[in-house]
Amino acid sequence: MLKSAVFGALLGVASIAQSVAPAAAQTTLELINEYPATSITGEADTAFAEAVKRKTDGKVVIRLVPNAETKLRTSEQLKAVTEGKFAMATSFGGALGADSPVFLMSSLPFITPTVRDQRALYEASKTQYEQLFAERGQKLLYAVPWPASGIWSAAPLTSADTLKALKIRTYDKTSTEVLARVAASATLISFNDLNAKLESGELNAVLSSGDGGAGRGLWKYLRHFSAVSYAAPLSFTSISLDAWGKLDDAARAAFEEAAREVYERQWTALDTRVAQNYARMRENGVTIDENPPAAVMDALRDAGAGVVVQWLDSTNPTVRNAIEAYRRSK
Repeated sequence: MLKSAVFGALLGVASIAQSVAPAAAQTTLELINEYPATSITGEADTAFAEAVKRKTDGKVVIRLVPNAETKLRTSEQLKAVTEGKFAMATSFGGALGADSPVFLMSSLPFITPTVRDQRALYEASKTQYEQLFAERGQKLLYAVPWPASGIWSAAPLTSADTLKALKIRTYDKTSTEVLARVAASATLISFNDLNAKLESGELNAVLSSGDGGAGRGLWKYLRHFSAVSYAAPLSFTSISLDAWGKLDDAARAAFEEAAREVYERQWTALDTRVAQNYARMRENGVTIDENPPAAVMDALRDAGAGVVVQWLDSTNPTVRNAIEAYRRSK
């Protein structure tokens, strides 16, 4: 009787141990992002997390922290991952320009007029981005392309003079310098701080894609969108080398395979994303000018040309060579 009781107890302990073993072996990593889960980068985060969970049989779980729930802006995310405060981040490249001018490459004005051009530039400069992240104790997993940036405004842009009335939000050092040449004011503002400044009247225009603007519901304040195709910037998803080193070989292989899948998925999604954004914007009362006046485009391109030259002078020969390789490939 005693032996049976002991044997039964041991079986119970063994059963409990088996039931908790998978949970104990599970690794959870946080992936932070300033942008909403519904943005193109947020959707990429979700796809990546699902792919990693599937490919590791649930042994690695990525917990998504979108919409600046960490209270960190993109410009702070890079340092937070380097310091080990978070394992992973999806960061908008333009916001990292103060850390290195190379991060501004994808948001140079009027350099990548098509999705094909956007991808060609990234492929030509990928090793430079990988080096940047490695120098900061991180591994670059993949890049996420944004649809081309346009101008959301309270009034339509019908001439170069209407540009002069803009008090516009910009998203990086380069765009601030460009728009300052044609607008009443141009101010670099984190995406998460936008709505309060629009509500107060400090801003009457925003440089952003239809995707980014839709994610923040900019139509509540700005009822016009000019598709000027200013730039088609990138966001980057990275993991700290410390967290990467703690993964076993199988998990690292799963991460790399998932990263390749998401990278291809997002470039393909870009083909239809603009149409989806425009439909949603029109449903919410936004008037979209898909062919802005020549005078508006000429003023913006003239302002952008000089800033691109300045950027090229500020960076290193290797990066300049990457730009030239991209231009030769067109």
